[in-house]
Amino acid sequence: LSTTVLMLAVFRFILGLGMGGEWNTGATLVAETWPDEFRAKAISMVQSSWAIGFALAALVSGIVLRYASWRYVFFVGILPALITLWIQNRVPESEMWREHRRLAGQGQKLEPQGARRTRGNESFLAIFRAPYLKSTIALLLLNFFGMFGWWGLFTWLPPYLSLPVEQGGRGFGVMGTTTLLVVLNLFGMFPGYASFGWVADHLGRRRSFMLYTFMAGLLVPLYAMAHSPGALLVLGTIVAFFGTGFFSGSGIIGSEIFPTRLRARALGFTYNGARTLSSVAPYVIGRVGQAKGLSWAFYLCGAGFFFACLMATQLPETKGKRLE
Repeated sequence: LSTTVLMLAVFRFILGLGMGGEWNTGATLVAETWPDEFRAKAISMVQSSWAIGFALAALVSGIVLRYASWRYVFFVGILPALITLWIQNRVPESEMWREHRRLAGQGQKLEPQGARRTRGNESFLAIFRAPYLKSTIALLLLNFFGMFGWWGLFTWLPPYLSLPVEQGGRGFGVMGTTTLLVVLNLFGMFPGYASFGWVADHLGRRRSFMLYTFMAGLLVPLYAMAHSPGALLVLGTIVAFFGTGFFSGSGIIGSEIFPTRLRARALGFTYNGARTLSSVAPYVIGRVGQAKGLSWAFYLCGAGFFFACLMATQLPETKGKRLE
């Protein structure tokens, strides 16, 4: 229903608040519900559903835009959002969270009233104190640089593919771009998300982060230099695999670093704080692309993934750790 770009931006911000809150509470719930040996795989499978939704959204956009305006695309998007309300009403709280609340409630009965009032603030600030400070900053920056690379690349990928070659694009039509995006999601992003849990159980959480972000940083410049449809399809699929797969790791390692009393807040800050910081990526890549071409601007996305790899080296290894 937006009538100006500003209104659209405000509504997009409100959508981001809801999406961000859903992610960290969902990742926390899955982490606290599944057994230790299946935690990484479960979080990865849940995260992989993003790619299915993205592919369906791209397909809907391609079909609807042939017959109607962009507003109708958004109206269609309301339908799956309503289904989430039904799901939320039927998913119980984790037993780990219930037990933690029960024990915390028993402890509060023995504390002075003033101490109980400040416990909530102290819990959040604890992620900025030892032994969690280094992990908090490292995970925040890893997510930021990785999201900078991801949002910068995939926000501008549709116009990059659809722009005429003389304007720095690759000359795909609307349906050609839609088809390519669907392929990238189903055969690149989806297995990338889903595979991270299995890789993390074999290589460890930190090494898996390093592998996925390093490969993404290496492949993005090659993708920017590709011109033929075949090369764009193959390289794009591999870039989507590594460049999105690392997202599954944030919920895995974050859940294992922070205890139950801090887990949801810590995941919310390190993931959604990074989302806020990385919101500059589409603007930066767009301005650089306007000045020097999107192909050149995508090199910055590759640099973002390399910096994310560097931040991953500062995280502790949490493979095999039991949740507290």
